[in-house]
Amino acid sequence: MPFTNERHSPEKLDEIAREIRRDIIRSLVVAKSGHSGGPLGSADIFAVLYMGGVMNYDPHDPAKPGRDRFILSAGHMCPVLYATLANAGFFPKSELLTLRKFGSRLQGHPGRDMHLPGIESSTGSLGQGLSIAVGMALSDKLVDRNDARVYALTGDGELQEGSIWEAVMSAAHYGLDNFCMIVDNNDCQIDGRVPDVMNIYPLQKKFESFNFHVIECDGNNTAELLAAFDEAKATKGKPSCIIARTYMGNGVSFMQDKYEWHGKPPSEDQAKVALEELG
Repeated sequence: MPFTNERHSPEKLDEIAREIRRDIIRSLVVAKSGHSGGPLGSADIFAVLYMGGVMNYDPHDPAKPGRDRFILSAGHMCPVLYATLANAGFFPKSELLTLRKFGSRLQGHPGRDMHLPGIESSTGSLGQGLSIAVGMALSDKLVDRNDARVYALTGDGELQEGSIWEAVMSAAHYGLDNFCMIVDNNDCQIDGRVPDVMNIYPLQKKFESFNFHVIECDGNNTAELLAAFDEAKATKGKPSCIIARTYMGNGVSFMQDKYEWHGKPPSEDQAKVALEELG
């Protein structure tokens, strides 16, 4: 049975996040390609967003007017989004094993043209997704004037893209308090540590200078994430940014906090070890 978007306890959300992580490993080892580290590290964020009573959605009516929307700006992290959507009941979990296969709806980046329920926009070109999300929030607030909220997740390496800061500036200028940005702050990117490649810190002060309400939390702690999303929802007059500190590859000992696992799948032997560690 799929999980629901009712507000589950942190303990239940921990269990859901573990199942999402197991599904990520299962799909990646069959695909023999794809990203492991970021998806595993952000599973708690997705569990809280979709199964913590944060987002308003109906998996049986994915295009329902007035729904909340989620945009994965860091599109390469899609294994965690696919696993979450399947666990939330948008499509059968068996389809997760088609990841990156020819003809599959689950390609290496989310594709709107794949007609996969729950995918609100094609993303993958880093920096682009956040602008799309801000446009959606702008339309909801100033054109449709509804109560829908828009959530978007970026990687911290993605913040090196200039278009990110144009979108941030626009969200603050228009006072989009229906918009919540989440930064998956694992301090890793494909070729090293974020500060070594291109330093983005201090993040809190930067977002505050753009007139965002900034919330920092442990992104691998479901109780802290629940509180962070509640605070963002209660904030009026300005957009919110949740800086969620995570560990790349969280939950799998040989991947944890290692940037080398940004963009590769586990082997069959490694997958067995990972699934054992994940219970």
